[in-house]
Amino acid sequence: MIHAEASNFPSHLSKHDTYARLYTEAEALFSANTNADGKRGLGQVSFFISQTPQRLTSKTPSNLANTASLLYHALKSLPAPSNRVNWVGFYTLDPSSARDGRDAQLILGPFMGKVACQSIRFGKGVCGTAAAEMRTVRVDDVDEFPGHIACDANSKSEIVVPIVVRGHSPSGSEEGDVVVAVIDIDCSTENGFDETDEEGLG
Repeated sequence: MIHAEASNFPSHLSKHDTYARLYTEAEALFSANTNADGKRGLGQVSFFISQTPQRLTSKTPSNLANTASLLYHALKSLPAPSNRVNWVGFYTLDPSSARDGRDAQLILGPFMGKVACQSIRFGKGVCGTAAAEMRTVRVDDVDEFPGHIACDANSKSEIVVPIVVRGHSPSGSEEGDVVVAVIDIDCSTENGFDETDEEGLG
């Protein structure tokens, strides 16, 4: 049974061990929350959907909501600057924009934090860049990032990790990789993220 204590992370753990603990909690939380085909909805952070059908399933919103909570509380348990995170959440591929492959955009998914931008075009801002280029984008100072979308002026640094389904197009045919969502985390101080975050999230 899912329990709120899963979001409690010991403050003495290193960042590496905190991410390891997060994986353990996620595995326990979502092992019972399966998709219609019996496959798990979440394994590790950026691979939560890589073992599911290429479409977003009915279980995805609850999985993403709990993942956002786990990530938020995990980072808050760490020393600064990690505990200065002020937004943790997901943007998911807008299915209607993916049908013809043109004007693809992300739409706001489950998150922890203040209200946020509702849609972001591929190639725009940090999230859109990560989605379009299918790579993790870590920004130490958002004011220095060309085209940064300032949803919250308190955010000073950001990391975005694309979630890619391997070997499937949005239509379901095996034509190529597709970004189905991104993990987006903001921090209220510059240089809020490092290589350990890239590894832990990716």
